[in-house]
Amino acid sequence: MDKQEPNHSPDEPGSEGIPAPEGAANLIDTDYVIGQDNITTNKMGFDLDLHGKVFSVSAIVVLIFVVLTLALQDTIAPIYDAIFSFLTGNLSWFFIAAANIFVILCIGLIFSPLGKIRLGGADAKPDYTYMGWFSMLFAAGMGIGLMFFGVNEPLTHFGTSLDGDSWAPLGGAAGDAAAATSLAMAATIYHWGLHPWAIYAIVALSLALFSFNKGLPLSMRSVFYPILGERVWGWPGHVIDILAVFASLFGLATSLGLGASQAAAGLTYLFGAPEGDITMILLIVGITLVAIASIIAGVDKGVQLLSKINIAMAALLLFFVIAVGPTLFIATGFFENLWSYATNFAALSNPFGREDANFSQGWTAFYWAWWISWSPYVGMFIARVSRGRTVREFLISVLIIPSVVSVLWMTTFGGTAIDQYVSQGISAVRDAGVDLQLFLMLEQLPLSQITSFIAIVLVIVFFVTSSDSGSLVIDSITAGGKVDAPTPQRVFWAIIEGAIAIALLLGGGLTALQTMAVSTGFPFTIILLVACYAIIKGLMSEPKAV
Repeated sequence: MDKQEPNHSPDEPGSEGIPAPEGAANLIDTDYVIGQDNITTNKMGFDLDLHGKVFSVSAIVVLIFVVLTLALQDTIAPIYDAIFSFLTGNLSWFFIAAANIFVILCIGLIFSPLGKIRLGGADAKPDYTYMGWFSMLFAAGMGIGLMFFGVNEPLTHFGTSLDGDSWAPLGGAAGDAAAATSLAMAATIYHWGLHPWAIYAIVALSLALFSFNKGLPLSMRSVFYPILGERVWGWPGHVIDILAVFASLFGLATSLGLGASQAAAGLTYLFGAPEGDITMILLIVGITLVAIASIIAGVDKGVQLLSKINIAMAALLLFFVIAVGPTLFIATGFFENLWSYATNFAALSNPFGREDANFSQGWTAFYWAWWISWSPYVGMFIARVSRGRTVREFLISVLIIPSVVSVLWMTTFGGTAIDQYVSQGISAVRDAGVDLQLFLMLEQLPLSQITSFIAIVLVIVFFVTSSDSGSLVIDSITAGGKVDAPTPQRVFWAIIEGAIAIALLLGGGLTALQTMAVSTGFPFTIILLVACYAIIKGLMSEPKAV
């Protein structure tokens, strides 16, 4: 199955943009050549290099979906409601249990001797600095979600816990504001901490290992070579890659739809822009055009630059709120919230016999399915920029560091909103719509016009980086694993992402977005569980690091 020598010179780049391993690595011996099943042509002056079956099935199905959703808006909305209720109501235990497995595997590998193995070969050097690397993985991984739910989720869990509502996590803490705050932050951190980043880490690690160390295409099918062997290049592999495309597209569309609704609400709040679908559609179209420009600029000039700008602006907004908000409450709350997360971790992670069904099904099951549907896109993007890191370094950076930053973000924004309600009696934020809550929280602080404008820009730039990097990844899958396919193909997928987001917003709003994320997340969860076995088998076959 394996051989020690690369099938191309280690002094030259690997085929189709994938570098050969540097130093000791255990390449998989296969006759498959990256792109061998591709269709290459030049139509109307555009170069195309596509995997015929994966691209055509993915594109045709998605285009049919967009057309039907737009044509049958009134008919399709109730269907989305029914699908979402069925999947979250009957399969929440499956999503919760699967996410627990991903966390356990990641932590186990950090402390395992396998953590010494270096992605890209024993002598590989990182392609990006820590700052550039971290900025890209974080901006791609959670940007829009943190902006959208940073105020909403802690405040919502606080309200349901305080009121003893049926949506409260773990039964709530009726009438006890301090306990309700603690429980709300524990539930929020649970959704934005170790579990989602473990999902991303599993996909990213598997892709990086089988591409940079094993010499296989940078595509989800490659991960299953230890299980399927040469059959991975046939229809079993095609199905895996097509599911990865669907999951990525609809996971992205969910995030882009949320981002568009929040940016539109902010523009209405700040500048009096017209409310309604037209504003959101214009936003999606405009931002997609900016994403296309970034795509043409490339990863180094486009995605990395935008990601660094985003991280700098996010840090500026974060530290401003810490400085002018309830600083002591935030500082002490950070550690108290971590402790509350730790003490409630087992109960929140329990997949069976839950009495808080609304919370575990309506919040947790949706989140895990959403993260899983995002994972092919985020994981592949993280894999592409993580060559040269050891498995341990990779997992600590991808799993632990972003989780800590997420805790700080949620403590700052959510904690400030809770403090405004408890200490100052300000109820406007809690009573507002989810897409307005961030701006109303900032309204209670100094320089609210400036900070609200920065928040809108942040949402938009997170939107651009998500669309940009998502197009890069989806194009790689539909190009047979090539990482340097022609630019027009990436532009096509950026347009498709925007079209899906528009179709879902018009065809059912937030529920439609959530439904498609859950629907594509379910089959891909099964794929990721099988990938866990492949990761262990692949790492154990690598030359042992000293």
